[in-house]
Amino acid sequence: MTDHPRDGGLTVVVTDPHLARLREQFEASLPAATTVHWPDPQDHNALCAALGEADVFVSGNCPAETAAAGKRLRLVHAVGAGVDRIDAGALPPGTLIANTFHHEDAIAEYVVASAILLRRGFLREDTALRGGTWEPPAYPGLLGEATVGFVGFGHIGARTWQRLRAFGAQGVAVTRRGDVDAVAERLAWAGGVDDLGVLMETADVVVVCVPLTDRTTGLIGARELATMRESAVLINVGRGPVVDEDSLYTALRDGGIGGAALDVWYDYPADGRTGRPSRHPFHELPNVLMTPHSSGLSRQTFTRRSADITENIRRLATGQGLHNIVGVAR
Repeated sequence: MTDHPRDGGLTVVVTDPHLARLREQFEASLPAATTVHWPDPQDHNALCAALGEADVFVSGNCPAETAAAGKRLRLVHAVGAGVDRIDAGALPPGTLIANTFHHEDAIAEYVVASAILLRRGFLREDTALRGGTWEPPAYPGLLGEATVGFVGFGHIGARTWQRLRAFGAQGVAVTRRGDVDAVAERLAWAGGVDDLGVLMETADVVVVCVPLTDRTTGLIGARELATMRESAVLINVGRGPVVDEDSLYTALRDGGIGGAALDVWYDYPADGRTGRPSRHPFHELPNVLMTPHSSGLSRQTFTRRSADITENIRRLATGQGLHNIVGVAR
């Protein structure tokens, strides 16, 4: 199927490295006449050449210069929930933009593990013992006694809350629309963005899982961080810029908050492999768990995403309506 054009079929370009590991499964799930190209995403010339004849681009990253090469594109399919790195304005008019999920369970595990690790002081104790020092525990409260505040309560927030609720924690949430049914979700309360300050003041664990938009960029800044308890921890699995970079580093460095687990960042490496995630030295802070945007990664995540994407490509080929359409280029 790969790189051998066939009359009447769609041409698909894939650059996601996780799908590349499932290449055989991915291609086997497509219509027989489909042509699939897997160019090196770091080779701009090769990528643009492949996109020149493409109907479908499967990638979470489609900036303007890349979109300009895809003059025949009908669908750009993100390999995840976020579409903030797809420049819809540069795509051909009418191009559909779709996303997929299935990362909720993996992220929920990450949040639970991070919350326990940070609140129990395991990072500090591990570092101390590696140097021969038996660090006395801080005797923190158990997770079952904590209030967990969700900034955003979509797929990730709801699934994570299911896990945390089993520990006996209390949950609260704020969302952009303010339409979460607290009783149905078994939360203590739920509100809108105007209630963010109350959440930051009362939560022992703040879980940031809101999408990045113009309205959520910098949503949590110096003022919000200053209202958090010194023992409280922040876990960001949404997008880095939702939390102001300078203010977060200062709060962590100066002990304004107890710690943070950061899986999403402010700078991403051009080659996907090497580079500092921030202009600030978060790596020097003893109260920060740093992970490379990996909280949602699991084999199950990408097996299910692959199935969603190939189903949408099949639907495009047969003229059926697509699932998870989140935008249309104008």
